[in-house]
Amino acid sequence: MPEKLREQESIPVSKVQRAAKFISTGAKVGGNYVRHYAKKMVNPALDKEGLHQSNAEDIYKSLSQLKGSALKVAQMMSMDKNLLPRAYQDKFTMAQYSAPPLSYPLVVKTFQKYFSKGPEQLFDTFTRSAVNAASIGQVHQATKGDKVLAVKIQYPGVADSVSSDLKLVRPFALRLLNMNEKELDHYMEEVEEKLLEETDYQLEIQRSREISGACSHIANLNFPNYYDEFSSERIITMDWIQGNHIKEWLETNPTQEAKNQIGQALWDFYHHQVHNLMQVHADPHPGNFIVQEGDVLGIIDFGCVKVIPEDFYHGYFSLIKKDLLIKEEELNQIFYNLEFISDKDTDQEKVYFKGVFKEMISLLGKPFHVDRFDFADDGFFEQIFELGDRISNDKMFKKSRQARGSRHGLYINRTYFGLYNLLNQLGATVDTTKPDWLAS
Repeated sequence: MPEKLREQESIPVSKVQRAAKFISTGAKVGGNYVRHYAKKMVNPALDKEGLHQSNAEDIYKSLSQLKGSALKVAQMMSMDKNLLPRAYQDKFTMAQYSAPPLSYPLVVKTFQKYFSKGPEQLFDTFTRSAVNAASIGQVHQATKGDKVLAVKIQYPGVADSVSSDLKLVRPFALRLLNMNEKELDHYMEEVEEKLLEETDYQLEIQRSREISGACSHIANLNFPNYYDEFSSERIITMDWIQGNHIKEWLETNPTQEAKNQIGQALWDFYHHQVHNLMQVHADPHPGNFIVQEGDVLGIIDFGCVKVIPEDFYHGYFSLIKKDLLIKEEELNQIFYNLEFISDKDTDQEKVYFKGVFKEMISLLGKPFHVDRFDFADDGFFEQIFELGDRISNDKMFKKSRQARGSRHGLYINRTYFGLYNLLNQLGATVDTTKPDWLAS
């Protein structure tokens, strides 16, 4: 971790304890609003930046103490630069790398529960302090014989509190995301399902092996091995992947050739998963990728994997065809199937939303329309952000009383946005390989 964070001696586990924490945080946020508007009476020109910073600080502090689903949602929101004011983005991004870790006695307690032994009895060496702590669990380094290992330990109570936490975080999400309740609830079921999967470490090991095995032929990728004898429902032991996170690696001023190589590995990894495996590592934040010696990309953390239904795949990806060369009747059906429009819409709404989503998909599909794409082009991303701002502030969009888009699109959109963002950070130019049906 970049800095030594104070360790937590306990985590609120019961529903009552966690609810009390949310209530106290809500009171702090309410107090911030009162203070802001009191100052605004004196200074009408005052903007909301100070309010956003205070709220972001209070909310993140609370969520980081609670760990689990609520903190994970904050991490997810930090990845989409259209969703939140900058103050929240900056603060919530910390959940990707540096949440306050649990104290060593709590780590020992978890090992005792699943192995009837402490970590120092299982391994030759074991770091008492976490080397990384995030939303669901924290990582310690260990050795066994000649192997250097990463041991991921899930925070107590995380798995049991997913559903209740999401209910508690709902009011914050409604305010921060500027969504109506129906729209938010439409996606919450998908989020809950994925978060429950993330707490199932045995499922994560299974998927890690499946996907890493199926992607082993891709150049410049490396995956850890997993060790069942030191793993359980809430503990995963795997090879330690030596190297730097992408952000740290970029600070070493790598060559453009090296950045392109890492970018190409990322693109090929995601392309193969989506179009050949029909399931994808759906958590592409920088903390899950490590650049190793020789400009090889290490892939870690397969906790969040989205299985792509075939009917959704064919509808969604058919829309990235250049100039949308699809018959109007077929296009209308796709829009219905993907829930961009519905029979409840007026003719005016149908025309409007078809236009909006055509523009959106055409923009996001740009890398697929050429053989080689420069992700360092900030103009491309500015177009995406401008479109997002325009849509979110549009009266027609705001007054719509139904959710727009299939629940399956939530993690696919997130995956591609995260991938594009990573490639932009790298400033990489990549060969944008395509599925056969799109390339023809």
